[in-house]
Amino acid sequence: MSTPNVEAVKLDELNCWRIRHGQAELLVAQQGAHILSYQLAGQPPLIWLNDEAVFKTGKSIRAGVPVCWPWFGNFARNPQSVQAMRVSEEPAAAHGFVRATDWELGGIEAEGESLKVEFLLPYPEGGFPGWPHQVDLTLSIRMDDQLHISLTSHNRGAETVSISQALHSYFAVSDVRNVQVEGLDGLSYIDTTQDWSTATQAGNLAFTGETDRIYLNTPAKLSIVDAAWERRIELTSSGSRTAVIWNPWIERAAAFSDMADDGWQRMLCIETANVMDDVVNLAAGASHTLGVSIGSKSL
Repeated sequence: MSTPNVEAVKLDELNCWRIRHGQAELLVAQQGAHILSYQLAGQPPLIWLNDEAVFKTGKSIRAGVPVCWPWFGNFARNPQSVQAMRVSEEPAAAHGFVRATDWELGGIEAEGESLKVEFLLPYPEGGFPGWPHQVDLTLSIRMDDQLHISLTSHNRGAETVSISQALHSYFAVSDVRNVQVEGLDGLSYIDTTQDWSTATQAGNLAFTGETDRIYLNTPAKLSIVDAAWERRIELTSSGSRTAVIWNPWIERAAAFSDMADDGWQRMLCIETANVMDDVVNLAAGASHTLGVSIGSKSL
């Protein structure tokens, strides 16, 4: 059993850890329990660390695997049950509030040939501002021959809590114009770039412009096929029936202050999610785990 190598590092204002285990290297920030990058020795990264990402206290990071919780995306686009959980007149930040909050490192420990890293979201005195529900949140990261990420919500309150959420994974690709996503054929999706209209996927998904789609009733397995890098990134999800696939393309990327104008070419988001009709209704005492395992194979 190899001993993990853990190094505390600081990226601008944020405390991070660089963790090496076997052939894998993981970079994770305390703020948001945010995985920033992951790669295997001698290979291109699997998780994309944006060269222009900003590492400032209280600012969400456009890279890696942001945790979106307890709502996803534009708050007003969430189902009424999720909106009803919030009691505030203040504008609601997109993707919830935990990705800009410091988490507690619960531990880093070897388990056989794998390594487990656990983060806990501290429950503030008086509860979360505008969201008065007693839900414990844990992010677990396990490294073996794959990267396994799981987000567990445990409702220790007396009332049912409705949440939408996502592991907003940015995958590194050689050029998004030359990759395809397998496993979507025949699925219905909502196209947010076409006024939230519904359509049906035919064949593999290729990319020719801005893409922002919510795929419904997705299978557990999806793949990114990247011929230039001669690899297939395989995603295996659990606790999820929706996947959000996003790339900002030219105009949207140019408007981002924290992404290079051509940064869109090197990334593709496939977000393991609970959104739309797939929201999680947590009864008192109940738990739910949203998870994804990420691996790669040669083509």
